[in-house]
Amino acid sequence: MAYTPGLKRLALALVRKTRVLPVRGKVLTKVGDKVSADTVIAEVMIPGPPVIVNAASQIGVEPDELALFVVKKEGDKVRKGETLAKYRAFWGLMNKESAAPIDGVVEHISNMSGQIILRESPTPLAVKAYIPGNVIQVMQDEGAVVETPAAFIQGIFGIGGETHGEMRMLERDVLRVSDLSDECRGKIVIVRGTTETGALRKAATIGAKALVIACIEEKELSEFMGSEIGVAITGSENVGLTLIVTEGFGKELVMPERTYELFQRFQGHEASINGATQIRAGVIRPEIIIPQPHVETGQLKGVDVVDTSTLSEGLRPGTRIRIISNPHFGALGKVIDLPSEPQMSATESKVRVLEAELLDGKRVFVPRANVEILEEQP
Repeated sequence: MAYTPGLKRLALALVRKTRVLPVRGKVLTKVGDKVSADTVIAEVMIPGPPVIVNAASQIGVEPDELALFVVKKEGDKVRKGETLAKYRAFWGLMNKESAAPIDGVVEHISNMSGQIILRESPTPLAVKAYIPGNVIQVMQDEGAVVETPAAFIQGIFGIGGETHGEMRMLERDVLRVSDLSDECRGKIVIVRGTTETGALRKAATIGAKALVIACIEEKELSEFMGSEIGVAITGSENVGLTLIVTEGFGKELVMPERTYELFQRFQGHEASINGATQIRAGVIRPEIIIPQPHVETGQLKGVDVVDTSTLSEGLRPGTRIRIISNPHFGALGKVIDLPSEPQMSATESKVRVLEAELLDGKRVFVPRANVEILEEQP
């Protein structure tokens, strides 16, 4: 059995999200609590960065003399511009002062270096639930796990972080600037195909929370972001909206019928969305989660459990796939056979391949590394 990163596109799953602080703090929920997407799960005060002031040098004294001239002590709060140390000589004719360059707290006064170390004011950090649901586990001082029945759809690539809002379908294969109005403000806008130049900027300008499209040209995305696409992890971009591309780069791809129908089924529903993507050192896929809080417990029997771990499945005959290399880039089909012996590829190297039947009935041999799994439910 071979393994390859796969895309999950499920009409119903039990989605679990682990929500934890970067450092230990205070957890505000308990097991059994019902939470909304905006419920604060845990919070902590993050210490500000240190700022070093060369106080002894500024007032013209030796480091071991600094203690004689400081006017603040360790633990004191100070405002920007406030005096930390001062030197007076010649009956007041010589006056030198060292002032605080920031608002903060005096953390340390060193008679060895003659420096005063200030610490900027702490910043509050809160971790929200991100999805509505039930708290099923609490990690002391760290966070909690939230669970909800939901439709779950992964994309190929995304930018922008977590957000949530109502889904609004625009029946378009190409999203044009003129299609975007104030009715899209605060919404997750979904289009079957791609965008024309300027549509991303317009969506951000009118206040759309997110945009889900099938494909995009790399040049268009780079112009919107103001820089070339990085190769590490995305998700922290400050571009005004979250973007998820479900099929790939280019301008001719459209969402498969089953994916598009899944979005249509939940038109007008609230969804949680995250554009974070990572293709190295552990796959992270952008995601759309559409909670279904009214699903009965009995309906969840046998459904997939989706958590925050890397999602991958095995290739087997019958597995639905998408080809991610030329000459069949973007083609959908299913695995027919998995030959055990490596075969010669177009690059004249021997690789493990699979035989696939495309949607048009054509059969092709493709390197196993050049496909990804599509996990879908009817």
